[in-house]
Amino acid sequence: MPPLARQDVRNLVRKLGAHARPSQQREALMMIARLSVCDDGDLNSLVAIAAVGAIPPLVQLGARSSTVQADAAAALNNLAHDAKNQVTIAAAGAISSLVLLLGPESTGLVQENAAATLSWLAGTAGNQVTIAAAGAIPPLVQLLGPGSSADVQAQAASALWSLAENADNTATTVAVGAIPALVQLLRPCSDDLPKEFAANALSVLGYHAAKNRAAIAEAVDVLEQMERLLI
Repeated sequence: MPPLARQDVRNLVRKLGAHARPSQQREALMMIARLSVCDDGDLNSLVAIAAVGAIPPLVQLGARSSTVQADAAAALNNLAHDAKNQVTIAAAGAISSLVLLLGPESTGLVQENAAATLSWLAGTAGNQVTIAAAGAIPPLVQLLGPGSSADVQAQAASALWSLAENADNTATTVAVGAIPALVQLLRPCSDDLPKEFAANALSVLGYHAAKNRAAIAEAVDVLEQMERLLI
């Protein structure tokens, strides 16, 4: 992507404001979501978009308008690839809004982007605590189920993997039934990405407590017995 002109980005951000027409907001959101795609490790676009104040209005739009949630969530997910942007996104109050977007009222695409953004934000210890306190763990575990697409399952497992780095979060994650749900994603018929992230999440959960390792072994044994019955 060619370097972005700061004034062009600033004009797009202005269209995200409350004074703009819904059609203008949607057009600007779609453009920002597209411009914020980071290829080959090039973070210039992400830095340029955040530098002109795009993140706070993106958070506000994603929280209050269902018609633009998909584009707002996609843009925040893209912008969260940059470490400095992660700080700005959290400071703008995005975490509680993103947790709400994990719910069944959201489309699969919105859930996927919300979970992915939370996964990026959960890379820091402070955010791990804040995300869990906002109630993210139960809906993330729900998204591991068969009603979700493989993409949603993968991002939910990735977020749980990051959150489980915190020992207190591990207890909460296990208590809401994450271990059986994650083990189900290890089935041979599962897609590779959910399977990989689920295995990583289980590894961290097992690291924190012997009783978690026992629960994982039991769930794997049950899964293997079920698989043999299906052969």
